[in-house]
Amino acid sequence: MSSPLERLSAGALGWLGGNLDHFDPFSASARPTPLARAKAALELALLCHCAGRLAEPPEALDEAGALVRKLWQDPDLPRLFADVPNYASTYGLIYAALVPDAIDAALVRATLAGLDPEFLSPRGKSPYQRVEIRHYADKAGVRHTIEPYAEILPHSPLVAFRAAEPGDTTSQDGAPLSVPRAYAVTHTAFYLGDFGRTAPGLGGDALAHARDLVDRLVRHCVEHDQWDLAAELVLTQFILGIEPLDTPSGAAAVRCLLRAQRPDGAIPGRSAALGAHPSASAGEFFGKAYHTTLVTALMALIVSSPRPS
Repeated sequence: MSSPLERLSAGALGWLGGNLDHFDPFSASARPTPLARAKAALELALLCHCAGRLAEPPEALDEAGALVRKLWQDPDLPRLFADVPNYASTYGLIYAALVPDAIDAALVRATLAGLDPEFLSPRGKSPYQRVEIRHYADKAGVRHTIEPYAEILPHSPLVAFRAAEPGDTTSQDGAPLSVPRAYAVTHTAFYLGDFGRTAPGLGGDALAHARDLVDRLVRHCVEHDQWDLAAELVLTQFILGIEPLDTPSGAAAVRCLLRAQRPDGAIPGRSAALGAHPSASAGEFFGKAYHTTLVTALMALIVSSPRPS
C-alpha cells in the first residue's frame, strides 16, 4: 500500500502533467497576463529543478522537464519578463538560476548582463528579500553584494518573527502570524535550506524558536484548511531537521491535504475559502489550483526522499 505522501505526490504530478499546456506561456491555454504566464513557467521549472536532484527523479515529470528545456531556449521567455517591470529583475534572476543542464546558456548570460547592479545589492531591501536574492544569485553564479546568510539570519523571518499571543485582537482568526508573514517564514526556510538540500544554518534557541513557530502555524493551517501554506510548512519542518510525519502537526497537515485532493490529483485552491468554484472554466480552475498542487507535489517528493548526506 502506498504511503500518504506517495498518494499525494502521484495525484499531484498526474494532474500537473495533464495540464502542461497551461504552463506554456506561449500556448493558447496560457494564463491571461504576462505576470501570470511568467510565474507559472518559473514555478514549473523550480519543481523540475528540485525533483531532478533527487536520487530517483519521478518519470511523471519527464514531459514537464522537456517543456522547461524548450522554454529556456526560447528568446521570447526572457522578453516576457520585461512586460512585468515590477518583477523583471527577480524573474530574470530566477530564470538564470533554474537553467536546465546541457543547454546553450547564451540567453541566460544576456539576461544576467541586463540586471541592474543595484538589484543585487542589500540597499533598501528587507532581510527576507536579501535572503531570496542571495539564494538565486549564488545558484546562478552571478556576483552580488548581499551579506552572508549568517549575518542576515538573526533578522530573518524564521528568527525575528514572533507569534501572536492567544487572545491578541490584532491576529485574524487567532493566526500566529498574518498570511504574508507566514509565507515569508516558509520561503526564507526554502532559500536558506535550498529546498531541503542543505541545513539552514540555525542552532540553539534560534532553531527551537523556528520549529515552535512553524508547528503553531501548521496547526492553525490545518484547523482552517489553508492548504497551500500547510504544504509549504510541512516542507519547512523537513528543512528544519524534523521528520514531519513523526509530529502531530505535520501528520495532520498531510491528512488535510489528502482530504482536499480531488480524484484527478488537483488541490483546488490555496485554501477551502479560496478554492475554485465548481463551475469554473478549465483556465480559471488552473489559475486557482496549479500553485497549491505544485507545492504539494514538491513537498511530497522532497519529504518522502532520503535526506542528502
